Amino acid sequence: MNDTTSTTTSAPKARKAADKSARTRSREFALQALYQHMVGRNEASDIDAFTRDLSGFHKADSVHYDALLHGCVAQADALDTLITPLLDRPLVELSPIERGVLWIGAYELQHCLDVPWRVVINECIELAKSFGGTDGHKYVNGVLHQLAAQLRPAEIAAAPSKAPARRPSGPRSDGPDEA
Repeated sequence: MNDTTSTTTSAPKARKAADKSARTRSREFALQALYQHMVGRNEASDIDAFTRDLSGFHKADSVHYDALLHGCVAQADALDTLITPLLDRPLVELSPIERGVLWIGAYELQHCLDVPWRVVINECIELAKSFGGTDGHKYVNGVLHQLAAQLRPAEIAAAPSKAPARRPSGPRSDGPDEA
């Protein structure tokens, strides 16, 4: 057995703040703003003014942030209508973070056609990992994959499959057999 594989295959590191794109930052600020809207029942304009004063906002894509915050708030009922049939529980049982991430994903899949569907899903998974509960990202992934299939079927059909390579069935040849 080779002991070095356990030290060389470490878990992926979280992205440093300096590594984040302006769009990634806009999604993070939009999620925080949507949380304030859902939990605090604050008006989008008040949340917007507050959020723009937060440290680091100047590095975000403010146009994308505006689209996400104001678009999600304005279309909240329509976004909930899109999401609800894909859920395995009542909408009210979602955490505000999961719901906000799903709103962002649904909004981007519908309205931000310049963002590839895989990027939308990946960014939402990262949001859920950073701000949500332990396995919330898995739930977000499952719901958004179904939603992407509904909203962007041509784009998904045109995308090459990323299925993992199949291993031949038979004895493993990665080392001596242990008795």
